[in-house]
Amino acid sequence: MTYIAKPKLHHPTLGCNAIGFTRRDYEGKISTLCAGCGHDSISAAIIHACWELAIEPHRIAKLSGIGCSSKTPDYFLGQSHGFNTVHGRMPSVLTGANLANRELIYLGVSGDGDSASIGMGQFVHAIRRGVNMVYIVENNGVYGLTKGQFSATADQGSMSKKGVANTDAPIDLVGLAMQLGASFVARGFSGDKQQLVPIIKAAIAHRGAAFIDVISPCVAFNNHAGSTKSYEYVREHNDAVNRLDFIEPRAEIVADVAPGDIVEVEQHDGSVLRLRKLDASHDPTDRVGAMNYVNAHQAKGEVVTGLLYVDSAAHDLHGHLNTVATPFNTLGAKELCPGMATLDKINASLR
Repeated sequence: MTYIAKPKLHHPTLGCNAIGFTRRDYEGKISTLCAGCGHDSISAAIIHACWELAIEPHRIAKLSGIGCSSKTPDYFLGQSHGFNTVHGRMPSVLTGANLANRELIYLGVSGDGDSASIGMGQFVHAIRRGVNMVYIVENNGVYGLTKGQFSATADQGSMSKKGVANTDAPIDLVGLAMQLGASFVARGFSGDKQQLVPIIKAAIAHRGAAFIDVISPCVAFNNHAGSTKSYEYVREHNDAVNRLDFIEPRAEIVADVAPGDIVEVEQHDGSVLRLRKLDASHDPTDRVGAMNYVNAHQAKGEVVTGLLYVDSAAHDLHGHLNTVATPFNTLGAKELCPGMATLDKINASLR
């Protein structure tokens, strides 16, 4: 329960990262989600990724909307900045915060109901503007807080726990993100930590709109035969296009690379994404090809996971607007007010 405080005592054998923090320093409150919920596995992956990257927790701002998924930021990074918005409005609040202070790392956590329904317009504009963020959708295909109604991402023909078939066509957030111009698009599975942790690490290092759709089974309402978001279904139909090794620029390059086709993509900060291609036909730098690949395999009932698309040369919203490097929230009236002469010149140009 969240009202039960975790012990502050850390076991002396816990390993420390490069800045002397243990994994416990990246945890939050005790989860109130159902035992076995995929969302808790995503929280654990975020904790592990931030610990391995040796990020100071106070440098992270985590934002969410409403839903089971949007409760999870309370369960990780307890020492970071946090803001829980109203239903579906997380992207616009994150955008404003990012414009005010570009020095923080922005982590937006949402759900399929929060982003694909009431927050669809918010999702669309945050992605197309290239806000520098990691946008994670914890996708279970149902409204878990309101007893398991189908969400907008539920596959057509999938069955509810009560045996009702979904007749509506699904919204594919991965395909939509690529179409809108997201410069980092991946899909993960909450039950595959080995794949998910490097994806989150790479997304944090990426500059631009990084979108991760994580299939996260709802054990209460969507983990039964007939569901396409269940643990069993995803494990049986998972088509992983690659395995990712994330190599930090300051670290020694050490990676367990299996024989086969290897693709290396250098990011703007010098970090390297080393992709062990499990499907030789997939090119993660080809946006149109990635969209076609996902659609083709989706038509066969396969769930494509891994890093689907990345543009290492992308610009973020601050780059598009050519803003100053100094965060806006540290600027004073002297820097923000152009003076009467400049204002008169601007007004004259508009006449």
